[in-house]
Amino acid sequence: MHEIVAMRDVAPNVHELVIDAPDVAAKAQPGQFAVVIPDELGERIPMSLAGWDRDEGTVSIFFLEAGVSTMKLAQHEAGDEIDFMAPLGTPATIKQYGTVFVGGGCYGVGAIYPILAAMKEAGNQVITAIEARSDFLLYNESKLRERSDMFFRATSDGSIGSRGKVKDVLRSLVEQGETIDRCYFMGCTFMMMVSSRAAGEHGIPSFVYLNPLMVDATGMCGVCRVTVNGETRFACVDGPEFPGSQVDWEELFHRKSQYAPYEREAYRHTCRLRGDRDD
Repeated sequence: MHEIVAMRDVAPNVHELVIDAPDVAAKAQPGQFAVVIPDELGERIPMSLAGWDRDEGTVSIFFLEAGVSTMKLAQHEAGDEIDFMAPLGTPATIKQYGTVFVGGGCYGVGAIYPILAAMKEAGNQVITAIEARSDFLLYNESKLRERSDMFFRATSDGSIGSRGKVKDVLRSLVEQGETIDRCYFMGCTFMMMVSSRAAGEHGIPSFVYLNPLMVDATGMCGVCRVTVNGETRFACVDGPEFPGSQVDWEELFHRKSQYAPYEREAYRHTCRLRGDRDD
């Protein structure tokens, strides 16, 4: 069990969780993730590591309330204890590539930071773009700007930055003559798919951080299997980083949608054995 140091609301329905985990902070690398269990009856939730302080021994995660388990997690306060297992997954491929475009959406606005910071430290020019439906849903901007050579905001309603998405920022830069050597995207599945396809239109290699459902997160259960370049891979141990152009996105969407009815049922279901089920 690990103690919660802080639980902060950073945007509507978006929270920052800071956990006392010196063993994790000492080993964490960009691109890795954690498995969080909100309570003794909760599911195992994979969440990208958004930062760590090796001196303080703390680890940060940004998450959205997307279901019952994340709703339970958001109800915790500083001083509470939760199950927290990390670091998991293969670290990001950090090298000097030239100009690197980094795009984040929803939880990825926070979680993409370790990757762009490491890319900058490796000597790359870093271009960062974040997206949201409207300006009040953006967060973590000052931290991202600090490590970016160029920084852009895109909103669906045009309330701040340019109207559109991360993919539109990328296309605009290329059309203006900007040379981009590599792209990294983190966020919802749809955002990563369309962004990697936009990169592919211009012949730019792209890498995404897949977020399928997981159970044990050690490669044993196979729940997180995805098809990459025609081969079955496990996101928990082979990823979460994969080449965006090689992901079978349609299969990934199909597998994730299979659980939708059970997720809806979880909102109203409690244990029948306790006799307190709400019908």
